[in-house]
Amino acid sequence: MEIKFTIVGALIYLAMLLYLCSALVALVRWLQRLGAEGLPGSTDPRPEDRRLDRVVKVLYGLGFLAAAAALILRGYEVEHVPLQNLFEVVLCLGALVYPISLFCRRFLKVGGEWADAVICFIVLFPAGFVFSEEPQRLPPILQSFIFIPHVSAYMLSYVILAKAFVPALARLAGREGPAEAGLVAHELAAYRMTMLGFPLLTLGLVLGAWWGKLAWGDYWNWDPKELWSLVSWLVYLGYLHFRSMYGTRFARASAVFVVVGLVAILITLSWVNLGRMFAGLHSYAG
Repeated sequence: MEIKFTIVGALIYLAMLLYLCSALVALVRWLQRLGAEGLPGSTDPRPEDRRLDRVVKVLYGLGFLAAAAALILRGYEVEHVPLQNLFEVVLCLGALVYPISLFCRRFLKVGGEWADAVICFIVLFPAGFVFSEEPQRLPPILQSFIFIPHVSAYMLSYVILAKAFVPALARLAGREGPAEAGLVAHELAAYRMTMLGFPLLTLGLVLGAWWGKLAWGDYWNWDPKELWSLVSWLVYLGYLHFRSMYGTRFARASAVFVVVGLVAILITLSWVNLGRMFAGLHSYAG
């Protein structure tokens, strides 16, 4: 475990604390809602519930500001877009979740901000305690005009598909959801999130193949990271095909695809970079 005594490290720990507090307050809010379900009277939120909702949102937003500040400062320190290694990648992921949460609630009617705060805390943990903060020079292979759009497409897709994992897991556990009025049910939430994330996942794969052609002379080299990226893509493609055929008839079976897809993404993002048995052309990201 590596404690970071830097400004970037302090901002990471502050963001983690705020995200965790947001999730804990949301848990208290949820427990209060469960206790109030059996009480007679109006189902409208009580004043204390509304106050807790505001606290959750404020803490979540402040956590995003701390994570975003850490990412910006990191970019200033290394003098390049901070997406080179896993420390910078997870820091970026920890800052991306909040704006995606706002977008999904506003336009897709998908909630779950408490789960998003938990995801942020989990994602930032290796940045705070595992990966080295030591600045690294940008290797020549990453000094390409495809670097930023390729990695950005993947980062956005990973966050969106991680968010899809939560309602899929809830549906797999037998919960219809959602707990809030005006939001879509878990099955539809997972579908909408996957429909949003899959094109970005596809874009990342296509840009990666193009970059491989420019850098190594071939569109595909069967590198471990390329292979697991393809596995991830095929799992989500299988989900969309399965749902287009059967709709919501086999909702739990559909949810399995989304859950397995995130597992494949985690292997692509972490194990392939860190495990020596998977060393390949992308090992510089470890």
